[in-house]
Amino acid sequence: MSLGLYISVPFCKTKCSYCNFASGVFSREQFGRYVERVAADMARAGETAATMGCEFDPRVDTVYLGGGTPSVLEPAQLRELFRAARQNLDVTADAEITVECAPGTLGPAMVEALAACGVNRASLGVQSFVDVEAAAVGRQHTRATVLDDIARLRAAGISNLNVDLIAGLPHQTAASWRASLEGAVASGVPHVSVYMLEVDDDSRLGRELIAGGTRYHAHFVPNEETIADFYQEACSVLDTAGVAQYEISNFARTFPVETRHAASHETLQATSLQSGFQSRHNLKYWTRQPYLGFGVDAHSFLPVKAPAVLARENRLGPCGTGVPACALRFSTPDSLEGYLASEPLTQTPVSAAQALEESFFLGLRLNRGVDQKQLAAEFGEEAVARFGEVVDELVTLALLVCEGDSIRLTPAGRLLSNEVFARFLGVEAASRAKA
Repeated sequence: MSLGLYISVPFCKTKCSYCNFASGVFSREQFGRYVERVAADMARAGETAATMGCEFDPRVDTVYLGGGTPSVLEPAQLRELFRAARQNLDVTADAEITVECAPGTLGPAMVEALAACGVNRASLGVQSFVDVEAAAVGRQHTRATVLDDIARLRAAGISNLNVDLIAGLPHQTAASWRASLEGAVASGVPHVSVYMLEVDDDSRLGRELIAGGTRYHAHFVPNEETIADFYQEACSVLDTAGVAQYEISNFARTFPVETRHAASHETLQATSLQSGFQSRHNLKYWTRQPYLGFGVDAHSFLPVKAPAVLARENRLGPCGTGVPACALRFSTPDSLEGYLASEPLTQTPVSAAQALEESFFLGLRLNRGVDQKQLAAEFGEEAVARFGEVVDELVTLALLVCEGDSIRLTPAGRLLSNEVFARFLGVEAASRAKA
């Protein structure tokens, strides 16, 4: 099965107050050293997989540069990352290639480099089409900047575009949130991601909210009930506009956009006929397909070789423990210093029981839900039946709906998704304890 390739670029012009990612503001002198290290890691991809006892197929049909802000790199550095990817991995001709971009960082040379590197999808960290809201959290763009960037990307032939929006930013009101939703729809982009503001101590704004302070405009953040209302309105507004929800936070058109942008229409239509505008790369995460990550705080997921193969190769398996596993998750250090210092990967073997749990809670992120009959064919009817009590309880609570063999989240279930997903953890261990 073809891989998804993720490349982390942890550099930003400024650190937004709400951000809890492993990214920051660093000297541009670090950029070149970092790119060289990522390129070297890609050259060792097959060796790394073999050392950990994982299967490795070098074919790649999705590439995603995220961060951070990949578009703050020098154009030559961006080209080097793509050169290394194509030289060391088999990137297919029809691969979906996405780069995250911050509005205002897309100068002519960067747009030219994106097109030259074969980028066919761009994700813009807009967060809000209302200038005062964007400025309050440290964004350095305006609505006009966003619209100009969209126009120039389309002119360069990159028409498969996403915009990110955040529900719950400081100063956000029902009227301003509606303005952001309408701005996204009016822009004609075929994909929108909507995230509810996270309140945790991994961001400056989150810490201030927890402390009850006023820094970073924390006292102007809407309450949880209002943020939930904003999310529900997004689902309604985007659906009405033909941008249908397919995952908890993601919405996409499934047909060509009838727009004024005649030059982009043909590209949009071709993309739509192939797979719609759903993110093919992110679908790999939610459907447990293999992927490789490179750079700071980059995560990977690969199937493990069969025990007989490991024995022939004189390998113990994931982590060198001999623990039975069907897959391995591993990640790089979450700091630039740790990554450049070659600190070891964090490895987490995935047992068959854990794989089934993942299949439930990752699959339920998708609007189409989970096909229990399909899971039974993969993991066995008895194993799937152990989750029957949990499923029945969640259906009774109107957090899940069951239709034939399929289960999926209700609108209320999406708002409480973390609580729903937690119910699928440890089910097999609990059933064994009862026995």
